[in-house]
Amino acid sequence: MDSAITTKHSITIKGKEVPYTAAAGSMPVWDEDGHAIAGIFYTYYERTDITDEQRLTRPLVISFNGGPGTASIWMELGYTGPRRLNLDDEGYPVQPYGLKDNPNSILDVADIVYVDPVNTGYSRVANSDVSKAQFFGASNDIRYLATWISTFVSRKNRWASPKFLIGESYGTTRVSGLALELQDSHWMYLNGVILVSPTDLGIERAGPAGAALYTPYEAATAWYHKMLPAEYQNRDLPKYLAEVEKFTLDELTPALVKGSLLSSSERKAVAAKLAKYIGIKEQVVLDNNLEISASFFWKELLRGKGYTIGRLDSRYKGIDLENAGQRTDYNPEQQSWSHSFTPAMHIYLKDELKYKTDLEYLVYGSVNPWDQTNRTGQNLRLAMAENPYLHLLVQSGYFDGACDYFNAKYSMWQMDPSGRLKDRMKWEGYEGGHMLYLRKADAAAATENLRKFLKESVPPPGTPAKY
Repeated sequence: MDSAITTKHSITIKGKEVPYTAAAGSMPVWDEDGHAIAGIFYTYYERTDITDEQRLTRPLVISFNGGPGTASIWMELGYTGPRRLNLDDEGYPVQPYGLKDNPNSILDVADIVYVDPVNTGYSRVANSDVSKAQFFGASNDIRYLATWISTFVSRKNRWASPKFLIGESYGTTRVSGLALELQDSHWMYLNGVILVSPTDLGIERAGPAGAALYTPYEAATAWYHKMLPAEYQNRDLPKYLAEVEKFTLDELTPALVKGSLLSSSERKAVAAKLAKYIGIKEQVVLDNNLEISASFFWKELLRGKGYTIGRLDSRYKGIDLENAGQRTDYNPEQQSWSHSFTPAMHIYLKDELKYKTDLEYLVYGSVNPWDQTNRTGQNLRLAMAENPYLHLLVQSGYFDGACDYFNAKYSMWQMDPSGRLKDRMKWEGYEGGHMLYLRKADAAAATENLRKFLKESVPPPGTPAKY
C-alpha cells in the first residue's frame, strides 16, 4: 500500500535522447486520524538528465482517465506516456499485442504521474472494514484525490513546480473539480487544466438547445462515412462544420424552440437542411420532430448498409442482431480498445516496469452507486477567476458521440458568458473520436499543442498573480 518499484529507461523524443525513471507503486489515502484507508496505484515518470534546480521550474502533469470507474491506462499508453500501444496510422489497435516507444511523449518537457482512483487499476481500499462509499460520487472522488495529490507533491518535492491537471472523459469532471478543491482546501494553485473529450461538467443543457447541440457531431460523422451530398462531402471538414454550427445555432435551435408554432413549410425547410447535413432521410427527420438523438443516429446512419456506428468513436462500425430498432447492441470501438489495451498494460507493468502482483488489474472497476451531481464547470471557472495564472485547454475529437465537440464548445461558452476569461481558454478539434490521440497525425499535432500550452501557461519569472 505504500511502496514502489523504480526502473531506468531512455527514449528519443524529437531527435533527442531523454533518460528517465519510471516508478510504479501505491501510496495511501489517509483518514482524519492518520490511518491508511486505501492505496492509490500510480506510475510516475521523471526525466533524469536535469538538475534539482531545473526541476523546480519543470512542469508536473497529473493525469486521470474517466469512467468514472476506469484506470488511467488510456492516456498513459495512448497519448502522453513514453510507451505507446501498437496501432496503425488511423489509430486502430492491431495484433500482436505490445508496445513501442512514443516519439510524441511530452516527457521531454514535463514529468508525468498517472493516477488510478479507488477500485481501478491496482487501487483498493485498505481492508474490508473500510467503506468504499466514501470514495464514490463526484464530490467524494474530488475530495480524497485532492488530498492524495497534495501528499504526492510533498513527497516528490514538487511544490515549486508549475502543476497541470489533465483528464479525459469523466476525468474532465474530476480535474475541473480538483482545480478548485486544490486551491481552496490545499492551497495548491495550478498553471493549467487540460480537458480531453470533456463531459458536460454539470452545465445545464436540457430542452431545445440540448437536442440541437449534437448536430455538428452527426454532420462530421456522416462526412466521415461519405453519406453526404457531393456539395458537402467534397468540402474540408472544419469549414463544412462551421456552416453546420451556424445552422444549428441560427436555424435549428430556434425551430425546436418554436415547436408547434412552426408552419409546415418552415418545418419542411429545416428538415430538408438537417437531413442533408447529417446524412439521414428527410422523412425520418420529420418523423422525429427535427430531433435526431445520438443513440438513434448510431443505429440509423448506416442502417441501409447493414452496420451501426460506435458511440465513443463513430468511425468504428458494428453489426447488430437485427437491422431494425432504435438502439445499437454494443459499442464496437470499446470492445476493440479493451481487448488491445488490456494485454498491453499487463505486459508493460510486469515485463518493463517490473511491477508484479497477483492482484487483478481493473481496467473497469465497480464504483456504484455514484452520485453524478456536480457543478465542476462552474468550479473550474471560479478557480480560473481566483487564480490569474490558471489556463484551460480543451481538446475534442470530431467523431466522438459520447462527449461531442460542439457540446464541449457550449460548455466553454456557458462557463464564461461574459467573455472575460476567454483569453485563457482554448479549444482544439481533431479528426478522431473520444481518444482523439490514437491517429498518428493527430497524436503528433495534439502533443505538440500540449507542449505549447505547458510553455505558454507558465508566466515569465517575476510575473505577479494579479489582474
